[in-house]
Amino acid sequence: MRVTSGSRVSVPSSFRQELGESFILAKWYEGCLVLIGKSYWEVLLKRITAGVETLLTPVREIERFIFTSAYEMTADEQGRIVIPERLESYASLGGEVYFLGVRDRVEIWNRVSWEEKEKEIAKEAPSYIEELAKKNGKR
Repeated sequence: MRVTSGSRVSVPSSFRQELGESFILAKWYEGCLVLIGKSYWEVLLKRITAGVETLLTPVREIERFIFTSAYEMTADEQGRIVIPERLESYASLGGEVYFLGVRDRVEIWNRVSWEEKEKEIAKEAPSYIEELAKKNGKR
């Protein structure tokens, strides 16, 4: 997909079906954006704050990072959305982008940034799997 000069991008139809009629677009980690259906928004935020309801510094900072960048979106007839300038700038969008379905969310990545991240993940995946297996008491 490409972001047009009007900051428009077409959300793939399979993702639009999953996201529903209205969804949230916000900053996400590692320089990408997140699209999530409104019905999953609160669930996602609880998951990333580990369900901590006390407003500890890490929770406040996570909320500030994500909430202050969140926009409610609906796609037009052609399935396009307009990416707000501050989000487009944050994620270095403007050319080719990738939409990645990850569990209950869609991440939007600058093509070059994703290709670099994908290489990093491929290199580190065995150690990530090993670390998770150790935490779960399995080897």
